[in-house]
Amino acid sequence: MDILVSGKTSFKVEVPYRLGETGPKGPKPLIIYLHGAGQHMDLFERKMKPLTDRFAAYHLFIQGPYAELDRVKYREKFGYSWYLYNGRQGSFVKSLEYTAEFIQEIVDGVLPYIKADRVCVLGYSMGGYQAAYFATTRWKHCNDLVVIGGRVKTELLAGKWSKIKHLGVLAVHGMKDTVVDPLKQKEHIDILRSHGLKADFHPVNSEHGLTNTMLNAVSDWWKAKGYPVQT
Repeated sequence: MDILVSGKTSFKVEVPYRLGETGPKGPKPLIIYLHGAGQHMDLFERKMKPLTDRFAAYHLFIQGPYAELDRVKYREKFGYSWYLYNGRQGSFVKSLEYTAEFIQEIVDGVLPYIKADRVCVLGYSMGGYQAAYFATTRWKHCNDLVVIGGRVKTELLAGKWSKIKHLGVLAVHGMKDTVVDPLKQKEHIDILRSHGLKADFHPVNSEHGLTNTMLNAVSDWWKAKGYPVQT
């Protein structure tokens, strides 16, 4: 076959998000929730109900832009991912950045319609990696970061330490986790602390799954930081 034309082009997919509000009207936190691999927005919103019910805030749930077709059996259970990983660091970081731009576009779109007095991004597992990247590269827009069963990749933060010192960080991790090494996450939280960040590592006696104990740790941390509890 004779090749007449070749090249590259781009395409976009429609990705759902949902912004909800709890508590009285007025200034309050905007919390961005990023689900784990193989999950989707609706499932994660159900899992986060103990937090959304307790805190007065704007709750923004976003679905990962990449479909994970090989992890599930049925169409209605398709899971979604935040980035593509092929074993190469360059491609991984490029994918993280591409998705961070997508998240920022959503946040920029909703901010004019709400009264957010701080922004926290929370991510679980794969969503935790993406949340950490988003918070540390969009430091002007984030105040707090919660990573559950994921990792903050401090190796990507060279030269940024002075810009992210305002960021509060909580890492909640199961010490029996065989998917994401808890000791590796603790090591990186210690690195954040060594550069002056207020970063906390909260170990729990569990495996990689998302548990009520983990959510309770997030709840206690938010409450200590002054996030408004619903009465």
